Formats: sequence, structure tokens, C-alpha cells
Amino acid sequence: MTGPAWHTLTVQEICSRLGVEIGSGLSAEEANRRLAQFGPNRLHEEKQESFWEVFLEEIREPMILLLLVTGVLYAVWGEWVDTLTIFAVILMVVGIEVFNEYRAERAIAALRKLAGSMVLARRDRQYQEIPTERIVPGDVILLQAGQYIPADARVVKAFGLAVDESSLTGESVPVEKEAEGILAADTPLAERRNLVYAGTRILRGRGIGIVVSTGMTTELGRIAGWTRKIKPPRTPLQQTMRELARWMVWLALGLSSLIPLLGWLWGGQSPRQMLLTGLSLAFATIPEELPVLITTMLALGAYRLSRRKAIVKRLKAAETLGAVSVIATDKTGTLTENRMTVTRWYPEIFRQKLLKMGVLCNSLAGQDGWKVESQDRESWISGRGDPLELALLRAAQESGLDRDKLLQTYTLREEFAFDNFRKMMSLVYERDNVLWIVVKGSPEAILRHSTRQWLNGEEPFTEADRQRILAITSQMAKEGLRVIAFAEKTVPKEEWGNGKVESDLTFVGLVGLTDPPRPEVKEAIQICQAAGIRLIMITGDHPLTAQAIADQIGLNTKNSQPGGVGSERQVARSELPGIRFPSPILTGLELEALSDEALKEIIEEVPIYARITPEHKLRIVRALREKEEVVAVTGDGINDAPALAAADIGVAMGKSGSDIAREAADVILVDDNFATLVQAIKEGRLLFANLRKAIRYYLACKVALILATLLPVFLKMPVPFSPIQIILLELFMDLGASTTFVVERAESDLMHFPPRNPKARFMDPDMVKSILGSAMGLFGAVFLTYLVTWLNGQELIKTQTIAFVTWLLGHVLLAWNLRTEREPLFSFGLFSNPILTVWGLTTAIFIWIITRVPYLQEAFKTVTLSGQEWALAVSMAIIGTFWIEISKRWKTRSNTL
Repeated sequence: MTGPAWHTLTVQEICSRLGVEIGSGLSAEEANRRLAQFGPNRLHEEKQESFWEVFLEEIREPMILLLLVTGVLYAVWGEWVDTLTIFAVILMVVGIEVFNEYRAERAIAALRKLAGSMVLARRDRQYQEIPTERIVPGDVILLQAGQYIPADARVVKAFGLAVDESSLTGESVPVEKEAEGILAADTPLAERRNLVYAGTRILRGRGIGIVVSTGMTTELGRIAGWTRKIKPPRTPLQQTMRELARWMVWLALGLSSLIPLLGWLWGGQSPRQMLLTGLSLAFATIPEELPVLITTMLALGAYRLSRRKAIVKRLKAAETLGAVSVIATDKTGTLTENRMTVTRWYPEIFRQKLLKMGVLCNSLAGQDGWKVESQDRESWISGRGDPLELALLRAAQESGLDRDKLLQTYTLREEFAFDNFRKMMSLVYERDNVLWIVVKGSPEAILRHSTRQWLNGEEPFTEADRQRILAITSQMAKEGLRVIAFAEKTVPKEEWGNGKVESDLTFVGLVGLTDPPRPEVKEAIQICQAAGIRLIMITGDHPLTAQAIADQIGLNTKNSQPGGVGSERQVARSELPGIRFPSPILTGLELEALSDEALKEIIEEVPIYARITPEHKLRIVRALREKEEVVAVTGDGINDAPALAAADIGVAMGKSGSDIAREAADVILVDDNFATLVQAIKEGRLLFANLRKAIRYYLACKVALILATLLPVFLKMPVPFSPIQIILLELFMDLGASTTFVVERAESDLMHFPPRNPKARFMDPDMVKSILGSAMGLFGAVFLTYLVTWLNGQELIKTQTIAFVTWLLGHVLLAWNLRTEREPLFSFGLFSNPILTVWGLTTAIFIWIITRVPYLQEAFKTVTLSGQEWALAVSMAIIGTFWIEISKRWKTRSNTL
């Protein structure tokens, strides 16, 4: 929305101009009206390509143009009926590829929509999650640390709010924002402290803003007006397949020229017939489907993942998921339920004081939008707020503490948000000209800054007292409790600003909270262990709390250290002097004492990292990658972004994750659940396995076709297929490869093997051997059928019909046999793939019709077959393909002996 210089107006003037009240926000009806007036809140209109636009783009592909050229040349030298049939088949082949491409693009577009960010905006007097694109001028929005600001907004309230505006102004220093003050009209953009801008990031603090501009009318929109949509780069696998396709094009063209020449010069066959055969071979062997097949498999695989609550933002992630060898996961909210409950107070006599401090020193209380005013509001907060803060508010509510009255008694003056360096947060309140500083944080951090304690009034805090509190903290942590400490400090108002806020504190007490493990995590970890995937727990929590949770979820830590079961070591530079930890745990301070080389030496032996900061997390990820592990890392905070970006797969949390973390990640877990990540890895393995099966089948058919035409030419025999039949073979091959393997389910032992090496060649020796073996079986069946009928003196059209029927039946049965690599087909489920079943029945019906209907017999160069000839074709098709099933059964039996 264009308008006045918003930084020169008061909040009341802006509300008047925009027709909105801060306390109520817009109504849903008014928001919809403004959305129609101002349009979606985005920088450019993402035009969805239509089917016909994809069609026109597809026919301009070099390999499709080659097919069209082949059709044109066939029209010059061939019969008009054959020519029409060929162009009809070309149209169908292109249609299949366009459909697959269109389907892939729709899947990718759907993923983008799923991955879109949400904003908390006040609508109809309550805060609701609104898609960023539906934000309109006049919306009242919450501003929270870790969020990308969705639109230009005037700051209404600010508590320690600092924004990174480097993407807009180029200045790397965070800008402190404030609600008060009216700025001059000529104030530079970088100095407008009462405005926040679209696309910038909130680094710390919180606040409330009223949206003044959206979409292309924002400051970012004006700068980005010239931008245009750019297609994402190809994944490594897409690039590999594209290069393979180019190589195969030259091979196909070479053989399509060689075979006709041999047939003419060596076999004495008709030059015209050989030319048409060569054109048909070029049509059938050019691998035009290969690049589209990869994109379709990746896109639809990624879409399937989204239905399992794992949104893939980049196709490369769908390709890499199946190769993950290490999962470095957070504890809270991922392995646990993120449903905290206060269960312990120390000392018990200070429970009410600690409850009061828990309400005041809380990121969910202290200003409008964070107060718990009703059950509805609490349910809203439970979806977005920090579970620890919620637990403190619920405990206060259950104790009968009047939070609203408490928040009205004390006036919030300043807030110092929690960060991973201080490991504390502080809120400064005023009452009767006295400032009360309430501090909450890790026990170690609070104790380091405390010089007094509450007992019978304020008393000195000695080293013996500190060790006593540390011992109590350790005991609570051993029970799996998350432990936080509270301290306070009072300062006369006139002395505010002298000295540090968080120094010379008075220690008050400890609060212990339970956060039970997710019930499905134990089974998910067992699946990881069976699949050769190593799990690492990375947490900012107490080491003994981490160990207690690890024991509950079955994280195998006993044999991960050289010392064996029960071995212990004295923690170097321990945060808790005199406390001995189980050997599998490495603390943040210990990690800091290690060089990068030393960390690499022990990185594979340590399953638990405790009291870890985001900087430590980044070091762990880098060390794992230098050990050539494929690492998936979870994260939800602002400072997790570097580790997420450094990992092979960055996994952000959909519920609790910050916008910055989600932006840096490759995958978003909608439910924040570790078990969902394991399922996503399984889906990634399935995607890659199905891709290998589809490529194996596709290339095996191509190789078999080349061999079936090349050997008869060497033997001075006619080619076993007429040109029009070769064209039809291509159509059925494309249908089989592009539709049947996409929906294939997983084999039962998919998660019983170590992860694949992502650096290994896709066309490895096993793959090549399997392609050649499958091709030889199909080729053998077709050629022997053709040879037998040829030697019996049958007419050429009869022998070609039998060979054609054998091929069509055989290539369907080959697809059936290649559905599994290890598991016998009959135990896997013979008809468990409905698309394959329909395709097989369709092929059988097509064969029956073209060999029985006179007009179609003339068009496709077929004749009616006798019962004996049908028996020959069917039996040879079965023999040529079901040897693969016999091989799988033999291997299965050998492995069980």
C-alpha cells in the first residue's frame, strides 16, 4: 500500500488512516476485502504453467525434435498409414512425457505452498496463524525472534527488538527497534527505528507491528521489481541422467545407422525397408523419457513425503535422504513430546515466589498477545509458544495465582532475551520507583552470577552453597528433569544504568520440569540401528538429563566408548566440578577444549553432546562431514541456521522452528517428530530404489531391442519387427517405465541395509550387470521364438507377429519381475501394484485385438496366431523373464541357510 512516510506518523494516526484498532485487528471479512484490493503479499506473481505451455516446452527438447524429424523422414519414404500411426504414437509419447512433467511441476508447486511461512496476525480480536501471502495493510502482527518479517510494518510495541536489515540496507549491524518517537521525513531508511521491513530478520526480542505495505509496494518490493522467476538447478542425479541420456542418444543414432547399413550391404535386404527400420530404431532407442523420468520420480517422491508430514523444499533433499548415515537430533521437542510440566521446586518453601517469577520472567507474558486470557488463548499459545514458558504459566494458573493482576502491578521496562552465550534471560519491572530484575536461566549460568541467596532473608552465597546447589541440580537431572534456576536483583530507579543487569544476583531457587519421550521414538531408533544409521543427541540441557532420556528411548550408549560397559572418565573443564559423567557424553566446554583434528578423532565414539551451543553444533556437523558421513541435522532456533545449511540434509521444525531455521533447511517436519524424520529417510530410500528399478527396466528394454534387431542382421535374416511395430514397442516401454515403478511399495528389508554411498556411481557394476542380464533374458525369448518360426518356413509377417507378441508379453513380465531386487515376487504380492496390473491387462487386450481385427492387422502388420503359436510366445516370454524370480528365491534361500 503506497501512502505517506509512515515513520513520520504516530501509531494513532496510522491506525486512523488504515481503519484498524490495535486491540481488535481486522475482521475476517475486511481482511478478505483488502486482499482483493491489494492482492497477495508476494514480490512477483508466480504463474502456474498450463498443460499446453508444458507441451510446447517439451516438444522443443532436442530429443523430442529428433523423434519429430524421424517421423517426417518416415513420411517421405514410408506408407501413409504407417506415417499417421507413427505421428499418433509420437503424440502419445510426448503426451505421456508432458503429463509426467506437468504432474511433477504441480507436485513441486504444491510443496512450495506447503513450505510457505505463517504469521501470527490479530483477526476478529484474537491472534491466528495466517499464510504470509494473505497478510494485508492494517493487519496487527506479532514480531518474534527468528521470524522473517512478512511486510513493512510500523512498530507498536518493542521489547529488546533487534532486526538484521542487511538484506535491505547492506548494513550488517543489527538495528534496535522502538515504538516511541516520530522521525523526520528525510530520515534515511537504515535509521527508521520505528519501522520494520519485509524480508528482514528478527534476531532477538519481540514486539507488535501494524502492517503498512505489502507485496510490491514494500521497500523490498521496489528493489526486487526487476526480478524474475529462476528455475532451481538440477540435482546431481538429474545431471547424471541427462549426461547418460546424451551419451545414449549418440549410441542410438550410431546403431540406428549401422543396422540398416549391415542389413542392406551384408544381408541383401531392401534399402528402403532398412531405411525405415533404421528410422524406427532411432525413434525407439533415443532415451527421451530418461530426464523426465528422474524429475517425475523425485517430485512425486517429495510430494509423498509431504503427506507423511515431511515437506521437502529442495528436490536434492529427496535424492539425498536415502543416503543419510548419521542423524544429529535435538532432544527437546524432537525426541521428547515438548509437553513440559513443572514437577519439582527447590526450595519448596519458595514455591509461590518462584511461581511469581516464572510468570514475570516469561517470553509469553508481559504484553498484549502473550497474556493467557482464556482457554482459547492458552490453546493458541500451546501451538506456538515455548513449552517451558507455557509450563510455568500453567503451574501458576493451577496454583491460583492471578497473572493478569500481577502483570498490572508491575510495569515492564526492559527485556534481555535468552541467548546461547549468556544462557539466561532477564526482564526489568518497575514498582514504586524501584526496579526489580527477574532472571531465569541454566543453573550453571545463574550460579556464576549470584553473590547472595534467599534463606532467612538475603545471605551471602559461598562456594560450599554453590556446590550444594549443583549437587541438587545433578540429582534432579538424573531423574530426567529439565532444571532451570531463578535469581533476582533490585535497583533504585535513579541508579538504573549503572553496572551490568545480570551481575551480583540473589539466587532464589530451582524448578524441575518433565518432558516425556515420544512413545514412537524408541521404535524409530531401533529402525535406525537396523538400517546402519547412527543417532547423535545434541542438546543444550544438563548432561545427566540427556543421559536419562537416552536410557528411556533406548539410545545405545553403552558400547560407544573405548572403555566398554560402565566405564567412566573425569570430565575435563567440567561445568560441574567433582561430578563424574558416563563416558558417552561430551559437554560443550569439553568440546571447546578440543581442536578440530581431535574432535574428528572422537566424533564417531560420542552419541550424546550436552550443554551445546549452535556454534558447537556447527563444529560437530563439519567434523562428521569431514569423516564422509551423510548428515541430517535438526534445528529450530535462529542460530541453528548455520548448522542446518552446513549439513547434507538440514531439518527444521514446522511447529516450533523459527522462520530463519526453516529458510536454511532442506526439509521441514510438520509435527516436529523424530519418527517422522526416520519415515522420511525410509521414503528417501524407497524413492532411490524405485528409481533404480525404473531405470534398470527402461535401459534393459532398450538394450534388448537393439540386440533383437542387430543379431538377425548379422545372420542375414530380416529384422524381427516391422517399423510400425518398433514404434509401438517404444510407446509401451515409456508407459511401463513412467507409471508403474513410481508407486511401487517398499521391500520388507529396505531398512535392513547400511545407507548407500552418495558418491558411488549410479551405473555401478551391479546395475550394469542387472541391466544386461534382464536385457539378455528378454532378447533371448524374442530371438528364439523368431528363429524357431523362421526356420520352420513361416511367412515373414507371421514370424514378426510372433516375435512382436513375445516382446509385448515379455516386457510386461520383465517389469513384474524387476519390481523387487531381493524379495521373491510371490511373497511381496503379485498384484500389489494396481497400476502395473492395469497396464499388463491393457497390453494383453491390445495384443489380442491387433491380432484379431482385420483393419488393425493391416495397420500394425500382424496376422492371427494359432493356439500352438500363442503357447510358444507365452511360454518363451515367461522363461525369458521369470528366471529373475528363480534367482531371487535361490538367493533368499541361500541367505537363510
